[in-house]
Amino acid sequence: MQYAYGLSIPQTLADACDPTMMALIIYDMQVGIVRQLPDGDKIVEACRQLRDAARENGFRVFYTRHMSLPPAASGVSQLRTAMEWQRVDNPNEVHSSFPQGSPQYELVPELTPGPNEVVIDKITMSAFAATPLDFALRDLGIDTYAIAGIALEVGIEPTVRHSLDLGYLPILVTDACGAGHPAAAERSLATLAFAGGSLTTDAAALAEQMNRH
Repeated sequence: MQYAYGLSIPQTLADACDPTMMALIIYDMQVGIVRQLPDGDKIVEACRQLRDAARENGFRVFYTRHMSLPPAASGVSQLRTAMEWQRVDNPNEVHSSFPQGSPQYELVPELTPGPNEVVIDKITMSAFAATPLDFALRDLGIDTYAIAGIALEVGIEPTVRHSLDLGYLPILVTDACGAGHPAAAERSLATLAFAGGSLTTDAAALAEQMNRH
């Protein structure tokens, strides 16, 4: 920990891993997303272990969940994105991939939230865009978070980059982040490393630090 101008400046995992300052964010571990990855079960287990360590040591846990608006209620950007992901040329052919209440929209059973844990629905890639997450964390005095889930190259990188501009210290748990496109995921890691401001760790190291509290 470094100190200057009356401020404490965390620089390492040990500095940052404090339940009064850090939360765990589990990103989009939904049935319809996990099943798209060959190693989805491995990512589920890594997230579960992190979640259990967080619970046991007083770290707050937030889950994100991607939802699709009905096509008729979707705006221009939502329809354009859906057309690209669904590989259709006509917006009238778009369907709602993750409608609220559908089986594929739900979190996997292994990551069922506890009574004191929060699920935040979103229609954006960044978990901080148009959601209450930023306010919720700041209101708790939390300025650091560890993030795990799926997918690194699609939603986790935008979340980390967005949060850096909001003043957070993100900690990317690399072996607990799944990816649908490994090469794109490697580019995401390289981009974040080049930009600076975030930390990386693995699930075992983070769990060990959590268990010290």
